[in-house]
Amino acid sequence: MDVLKELFVEPFRVFFNDFMGYLPQLTSALCIFIIGALVSLFIAKQLPRLLAFTKLDVLAQRLDIPTLLYRGGIRDPFSKFISGVIGWIVFIMFTLIAVKALRLTPMEILIERFVLYLPQVFTAILIMLLGYLMANFLRRTVLITAVNAGIKSAGLIGQFVKYGIFFFALTVAMEQLGIGKDTVIITYTITFGGIVLALALAFGLGGQDQAKTYLKQRLSGEKDGIEHL
Repeated sequence: MDVLKELFVEPFRVFFNDFMGYLPQLTSALCIFIIGALVSLFIAKQLPRLLAFTKLDVLAQRLDIPTLLYRGGIRDPFSKFISGVIGWIVFIMFTLIAVKALRLTPMEILIERFVLYLPQVFTAILIMLLGYLMANFLRRTVLITAVNAGIKSAGLIGQFVKYGIFFFALTVAMEQLGIGKDTVIITYTITFGGIVLALALAFGLGGQDQAKTYLKQRLSGEKDGIEHL
């Protein structure tokens, strides 16, 4: 009888005692998780109404942000998108706190590493967003300037400026994340140098006639000046 008790009853008793001792931590973690879910849901539902008064969508439209979201498969207004992002951030933070409340050493180490890495992720996203906005702004500026100057390849020059700046922002963002830093920088350098060389050759070959005309005018003017003397 003692053998059966030791084999079957004792393990269940130990498990029950361990579970009851761990129950407060589990309850706390569950409460934190539920609160976080409710708070994040409230933010995602109510924050768009608050942002509507700030005319954030109008500002985003001027900065061409909806186009960026549309290309990424996001059809919601910018205010709703931002509210969803903030809601998810709040939910993740509450989830991390809940997991930490469980006091599981391996999970605590992973959470600490994840939390330390989050600022780099947010910085990289901000760099990408600013790079996209700056690329579009400079593309329009260069395009208008080139059209006013009568340059036929104004659209090509504008696109080159846009993608060059955006790719540079992507390089900086990848470096911020520490993902293939050297490889990305080398790739950007080679690609950018190749594009510049290709454009230089294109403009050089395409502008041969204009260059010949300009040189003839200059030389004929100097010749007339010499004969006049």
